[in-house]
Amino acid sequence: MDLLAAVVFVPLAASIVVTLVPARHTGVTTAIGLLTSLVVVGLVAGVAATVQRDGIMRFALADWRAPLGIELRADQLSVLLLGLTALVGAAVSVYATGSSSARGGRMFWPLWLALWSGLNAVYIAGDLFNTYVALELMGVAAVSLVALGGAQALRPALRYLYVAVLGSLLYLLGVALVYGQTGTLDLELAADGIRPDVVGGAVLVLMTVGLALKTALFPMHSWLPDAHSSAPAAVSALLSALVVKATLYVLIRVWFTVLDTEPAFPLDLAVGLLGATAVGWGTAMALREVRLKRIVGYSTVAQVGYLFLVFPLVTPGLEAEPGSALGEAALAGWTGGLALLLGHGVAKAAMFLAAGNIGLAYGSDDISGITGAAARMPLSVAAFGLAGVSLAGLPPTFGFIGKWQLLQASLGTGQWWWVIVLLVGGLLTFGYSARVLRATFNPTRAFELPEPEHLPRRMEVVALSLAVLAVVLGIGSLPILTFAGDGVLIGAGP
Repeated sequence: MDLLAAVVFVPLAASIVVTLVPARHTGVTTAIGLLTSLVVVGLVAGVAATVQRDGIMRFALADWRAPLGIELRADQLSVLLLGLTALVGAAVSVYATGSSSARGGRMFWPLWLALWSGLNAVYIAGDLFNTYVALELMGVAAVSLVALGGAQALRPALRYLYVAVLGSLLYLLGVALVYGQTGTLDLELAADGIRPDVVGGAVLVLMTVGLALKTALFPMHSWLPDAHSSAPAAVSALLSALVVKATLYVLIRVWFTVLDTEPAFPLDLAVGLLGATAVGWGTAMALREVRLKRIVGYSTVAQVGYLFLVFPLVTPGLEAEPGSALGEAALAGWTGGLALLLGHGVAKAAMFLAAGNIGLAYGSDDISGITGAAARMPLSVAAFGLAGVSLAGLPPTFGFIGKWQLLQASLGTGQWWWVIVLLVGGLLTFGYSARVLRATFNPTRAFELPEPEHLPRRMEVVALSLAVLAVVLGIGSLPILTFAGDGVLIGAGP
């Protein structure tokens, strides 16, 4: 089996196998889940090495080529997202072995492996319809994982399902319009046939709204804090770090591969303004919240807003000459957006896992009841703090690298107002992170709280390792930025 097919079908097959294992054999289920994680990481490493050596990687299922068959493709952008999913996925898999409460019970493994398969399929699908199929597999698995949070999670899971279905419907309407105009759904072939007319504009609007709904862009975000905070700790990390990235990835493909011209109306500016509003609203709500996981959930709303700034910063460079000032600024916006996306994925996974540890140990995630956690759970508190520093964009983290690139793009494209969003948003992010850290101290020792429940050390180590990685990636970011720039999807290629 080709590597590209294997990264989809191996976790999918493992999901089916794990489902058939009797409930009493939890050790077998866990072993299969961990072994599958290791195998998928190896497969993704093989794909990355091949793309690095040979460029775009292609595989036609049953040897039927596009547009008749299903072709899988991987380029630099695909590899970056596959790598993020493999890294966070393997870490969360190890974390989930520490506690049944952290993973929500025995159905975690089949659902998580199915989700992993759907995520990988999104990143390598070569056409719009199979991207839709992958999004549906991912969506059903994600909603089911939220429901593992128990009775209090059923309403948020159902709401998430409604949002996912509505977003998919809008996306599918856009797919139908693309096929009607071009006669194909292949990403590359459709890009040659689609025109920037009324139909092209309708495709852009429908897909943007549908995918922004799934990505929880303000004001379509209200489902996310409830869904992410009510899910088990391991699931929350997966949803925030990975699932919202997949729908954003598809939107990037639609804008910069299928419709690779500047839109006739300022949709990119509108999307950017919604992203900026999301930064302000998400951080303001995080500052007001009193429950730890909801603070992190609203943080995700804000961080998603930063990622949508890529569209107004990159779009002006679509028709710029390579090497021009505008083209270089757009390229900085592109690499900065990808750096911020990757940094957010790692840091947010660390933050949710750390928050989950504290909530499990104290029996509640109300920040008024975690006094003393800094002394009793130093690894988890340190993980939360480091993740907060990265999300705030402080040096030398990967978040800082991403925001610095976006700052350069803002100034280079003459859109200086995004600089205010980036700077103020970073300060507010630091504010709610510091508020949580302050709640974990008991400086006066005026009262003593009961000792928190003991957690397996690996659960804290995994959270801290991801948080440290968010810093290390910033220090060694140059190879990643170079790799991202080599596969740039915009007209301002290097």
